[in-house]
Amino acid sequence: MEMRVSLFLWAVLTATVAALSLGPSFAHVLESVPRLTQWSPELWRETTVFNAQFRLFAAVGAPLDISAIAFPAVLALILHNDRRAFRCAIAAAFLYAIALAAWFVLVAPANGVLSTWTPGPIAANFEAIRWRWEVGHMVVAALKLAGFIALACALLSIRRPPRA
Repeated sequence: MEMRVSLFLWAVLTATVAALSLGPSFAHVLESVPRLTQWSPELWRETTVFNAQFRLFAAVGAPLDISAIAFPAVLALILHNDRRAFRCAIAAAFLYAIALAAWFVLVAPANGVLSTWTPGPIAANFEAIRWRWEVGHMVVAALKLAGFIALACALLSIRRPPRA
């Protein structure tokens, strides 16, 4: 009985952390269409680069992203005797890890360039950096969504022990 309560609590915590990691990434996707099609370069730069709008995305998002990898991995260890749930939990951890790697490959380099921008004329490479930043966030969100779906599959496929 004790193990079932622990598993339940860990499963809820894992799902919560994974959802909280997915949320900001999905928000980036939702705002990307007007940011790419309607916003002027000056508005995009002002809201994205200046005034620390995304500061909490790093301060809160980074620990959530690491936890969204670690928690499903621990869940997989707990579920090692339940083949289907184990595989889905491992897939969730793997997909969240790939999402974080994609952030480092796609978004972080754009952030590095953005950090050098100052008020004044729009940079010559503005469009390339904007597309890399926006599309990078879309890729990250898609990978996290796949990870969340894998986690949901893990949680829904956990075998229940027979009643005594």
